[in-house]
Amino acid sequence: MELLIIAGVILLLVVIAGIYLWATYNSLVTLKVRVDEAWSDITVQLKRRADLIPNIIEAVKGYAVHEKGVFEAVTKARAETLSAQGPADASVAENHMQQALKSVFAVAEAYPQLQASQNFLQLQGELVDTEDKIQASRRFFNGGVRELNTKVQTFPNTLFVRNLGFTEREFFEVADAAAISEPPRVQF
Repeated sequence: MELLIIAGVILLLVVIAGIYLWATYNSLVTLKVRVDEAWSDITVQLKRRADLIPNIIEAVKGYAVHEKGVFEAVTKARAETLSAQGPADASVAENHMQQALKSVFAVAEAYPQLQASQNFLQLQGELVDTEDKIQASRRFFNGGVRELNTKVQTFPNTLFVRNLGFTEREFFEVADAAAISEPPRVQF
């Protein structure tokens, strides 16, 4: 009888541990997929912005042909953004892109005809919208990373989740937070 009680208690503990492992594994998979989805959304928005850049450059180039250095910096930043692999590379590329866009809009401020151009105004509006979407996507991604990292690092999960292939993920941070606190704007 005592042996049966001990076996029942052990079986109950094994079942509880199994349920805990099953639930933890499934929640980690869910968080990992959510983070991957959020990163995918960021890359879509970065690509959308990169696709706008040549149009903005052409609009500004028509008025400011002599600003070759600014256009080269934007083109280089665009290529860097498109080739970024992961949050760390994207963060560096994001800093370069913000600096390059500020230069383009600084040039645009010097040309009243450009500021009155409907094409330029539309492109600028699309860029601001895209920058807002990038920031929203970044917040969603970082929130998912925070949840996943917390789950991976908390006890008792930390004892076994790494063996299941779950590790912490990098946040999408930028070195110069002030550079991305607001989308690039031109005051007309």
